[in-house]
Amino acid sequence: MNSLSRSSAILAILLTVLLAGCSAAPGSARPSVNATRYGEGGVSAFYTWPDKVPPTPGRLLRSEPLTDKQSLENAGQNVRILYTSTDGLNNQPVAVSGALFMPRGKSPKGGWPLMAWAHGTVGSADICAPSFTGRSDRDTRYLNEWLGRGYAIVATDYEGLGTPGLHPFGLSSPLAYGVLDSIRAVQGAGFKLSSRVVVFGQSQGGRAAFATAVYQKAYAPELNIVGVVATGTPYPMAQLHEKHTGPDNFRDQVSPSLAYNLLRLSTAALINPLLHPADYLSDRAKPAFETSQRECLQAIERKVVADGLTFNNSFKRSPEKALDQVNRHSDYPTVKSDIPVFIGTGGKDVISPVRSQIALVKDACRAGDRIEWHYYPQLDHSGAVNGSLPDSTRFVEKAFSGEFMTGNCGETQSVAR
Repeated sequence: MNSLSRSSAILAILLTVLLAGCSAAPGSARPSVNATRYGEGGVSAFYTWPDKVPPTPGRLLRSEPLTDKQSLENAGQNVRILYTSTDGLNNQPVAVSGALFMPRGKSPKGGWPLMAWAHGTVGSADICAPSFTGRSDRDTRYLNEWLGRGYAIVATDYEGLGTPGLHPFGLSSPLAYGVLDSIRAVQGAGFKLSSRVVVFGQSQGGRAAFATAVYQKAYAPELNIVGVVATGTPYPMAQLHEKHTGPDNFRDQVSPSLAYNLLRLSTAALINPLLHPADYLSDRAKPAFETSQRECLQAIERKVVADGLTFNNSFKRSPEKALDQVNRHSDYPTVKSDIPVFIGTGGKDVISPVRSQIALVKDACRAGDRIEWHYYPQLDHSGAVNGSLPDSTRFVEKAFSGEFMTGNCGETQSVAR
């Protein structure tokens, strides 16, 4: 390559990075050479809105067909969407991406009943957006089941996944805003959809689904959300109050779940720009943290295990205060909601501790919520997704039919663990 060609190539790369690194073809699961070390870029130009984001949340900005890899088999129409929402940290307008899946066949009178899917943790880098990189086998099976039953699905990527800006991992308000505005966007864009909606989610998405229920009245009161289904649902304040006392052997064990703390450390830096993750990380943990900035959850977990990382050997300075601050910002503003909520808990869940899920159920019941809680003793965090289908499908049918559901709070109050 001559010097002129080399200079042109370097200039092209720099310009692409400045434009959020949008040159990769849709569907690529790996970051392009233009992706920055902070997880920006590596996706197609679709994900970057070139103009000022309109101030009205829930407006569809544009759409395009998904690739085969990004599509769902049971969908008659697979659409990538970009819409307006609200930044959960500074309340400014922001563009968020996602997908819309329409069932096969002719829509019923009044439009397809709409379900809003909130996905679990995938990472924080742009390339981790499910509308770009595709979905896990578990989620694909799950969503195809609902499509086969005649429900349309809108699936947000959440703020900062795919689109510019770091994803504020775990924070409840941006999750709820992303879900609520995805509903607004597709309902107002001429698709054949009903006005009635059920929100459903797993893990971080369970947090998003529950947060949607409690934010809806203040943020999007015009939406008719008739039910919420949440599995593997975190309860930040319950975890915040569970302080460690005495020796903790778990913190000396190598566990893939350390990946979540690396992602939370990035969120802590979003909340407090004066916080620098490098001030907390040991030299041993820095490569895994770098992986968390540019790759997705499974790659982070593999790096944690490969490098033999434990909580105790990953930090040269205690991150407790920083992680506690993330938990406080992640908490729900209230647990009170007028929307009936299905909560499914796997008895072998170690990602969202069973005791904290039960604490959420009990607190919501005490607040007067209509909670329908199902406990699956043999299922783990992931297994509760499809394992809850026999119960959650009945709940959703009742929700769309308009049946008043009282829940089973009387039964849950006797649970003690």
